[in-house]
Amino acid sequence: MGLLEKRLGRVHARQRLGIERDHAAQVFGQGLNFFHPENVPAARAAIAAVLTCCGLYGRGLANARKIGIVENPIDSPRLPAAFDGYAVLHLSDLHVDMSDAITDAVISAIARCDYDLCAITGDIRALTVGSHAAAMAGMARIRAALHKPVFAVLGNHDSISMLPELEGLDIRVLMNECETISRGDVELSIVGVDDAHYFRMDNVEKAAAQLAEDSFSILLSHTPEIYRQAAHAGFDVMLAGHTHGGQVCLPGGFPLTLDSTMPRKYGAGAWKHAGLQGYTSRGAGCSIIPVRFNCPPEITIHRLRRR
Repeated sequence: MGLLEKRLGRVHARQRLGIERDHAAQVFGQGLNFFHPENVPAARAAIAAVLTCCGLYGRGLANARKIGIVENPIDSPRLPAAFDGYAVLHLSDLHVDMSDAITDAVISAIARCDYDLCAITGDIRALTVGSHAAAMAGMARIRAALHKPVFAVLGNHDSISMLPELEGLDIRVLMNECETISRGDVELSIVGVDDAHYFRMDNVEKAAAQLAEDSFSILLSHTPEIYRQAAHAGFDVMLAGHTHGGQVCLPGGFPLTLDSTMPRKYGAGAWKHAGLQGYTSRGAGCSIIPVRFNCPPEITIHRLRRR
């Protein structure tokens, strides 16, 4: 607690840890994550058994290991000329302790990417309770494959107790905080908020207050559900995940659920709201069981362009 209080402040650290303790043993929770089937081994086994009986389980496993590399251009006349062509590698919803095979596929995909900075938008571990040792071991493997600066935010699966270990891997975790990247005499601002979906510990106002005037800014949030707050706080870009794009979708990519309250048009891919350009990653990992249908996993290269 002492280290976290020093790093985050007494109130933030105690609130986050307190909420985690309140719901650590619950399968049925509160708020938007009312049911946590990922924490119930029998539920995971039942879903896998049904898919196996339907002859779909093997296909779902194979689909989840085919990590695509998606290119997303972000054009803005506000972008400083020095950052024209700057590339952000976006990883989300890794759930690294779910499947070693998926982690291997992520590492292989990263090796094929050219980028200047990596942004991780939360949900590093698979369960929402218990030990995070396996998740941190997998994250150490991924970090070793990343040879550029790495920034991250925590998701609704991530415990605040993971923060010191993540930062020990040279991953800067942004907890309603702002960092700047400099090129010459101009700067790019990278801002991150704590989980806004389940823990609701995000503070967009506090994070935005740290921005330099007229700075081009990229907001990292685990969930895109705070798109309105982000847009009206003046951020230029917002990168998010959480939804997995649905993970299991009907033919044509229509998601059965996005586990959120936002309009479906913000559930995957590029979108805009007011002056904000956003992107919701389908994620590289899986939740509950390591399968995907009609919703391929991705890592994303966001290429900034001055237009």
